[in-house]
Amino acid sequence: MAVTEVFAQRATLSRSLRLLWEFRYEQPDPTRFYSGLASDTAAMVGDLWRGIHGDSMAGRAVLDVGGGPGYFATAFADAGVHYLGVEPDPAEMHSSGVVFERNAGTFVRASGMALPFADDSVDICLSSNVAEHVPRPWRLGAEMLRVTRPGGLVVLSYTVWLGPFGGHEMGLTHYLGGARAADRYARRHGHRAKNDYGSSLFAVSVAEGLDWAASTGALVDAFPRYHPRWAWWLTSVPVLREFLVSNLVLVLRP
Repeated sequence: MAVTEVFAQRATLSRSLRLLWEFRYEQPDPTRFYSGLASDTAAMVGDLWRGIHGDSMAGRAVLDVGGGPGYFATAFADAGVHYLGVEPDPAEMHSSGVVFERNAGTFVRASGMALPFADDSVDICLSSNVAEHVPRPWRLGAEMLRVTRPGGLVVLSYTVWLGPFGGHEMGLTHYLGGARAADRYARRHGHRAKNDYGSSLFAVSVAEGLDWAASTGALVDAFPRYHPRWAWWLTSVPVLREFLVSNLVLVLRP
């Protein structure tokens, strides 16, 4: 069975439209949006694990690099997974109040580019929408591979810079250039964006991710995270993929 075959059955147009519809609530109701995204992510990782091993990921240990305020912890706990969350920003970790709400997992303050875990120590390592926020995304990827047991699963998903959501809260102004868009946002709002180009937001392309993943020898598949299965072919088309693959998933098996 192909690694992505199980998840491909879930990657329908109705799922894509539902996630896009829910994106409206990211700012006014983050709990609604991120809880739904976390549940969808846990299901995706579970499907990818089943595609490799043929069984459930329940009882396994997952390390979530950039776990944020705990929405993912709850979703993975509901799936029966032992959850470890890494987050460098304590304000982000406590922003929603859900981190310690259900004792859903263990949380560590650390950088994803220097994970405080031993080699081969977890079954699954996930990074969701973090790579575009660090200056050395492939160092993060290398760390994820290091801490994952041979035969395990690494899922690195990130927002593509030239895609429609690459600018984050700057909107489509990132097509004017990252620095210009960041300055424009600051002038308009009177403060720098949370995702500020050059400090907390960086331009990461599909091509860079695919090249890095291929160089590791561990890449087993790559696909657009939020697209229906029939649109996954976009990942293989240079230039076009940079604009139409809004979020790339790299699936690796150490």
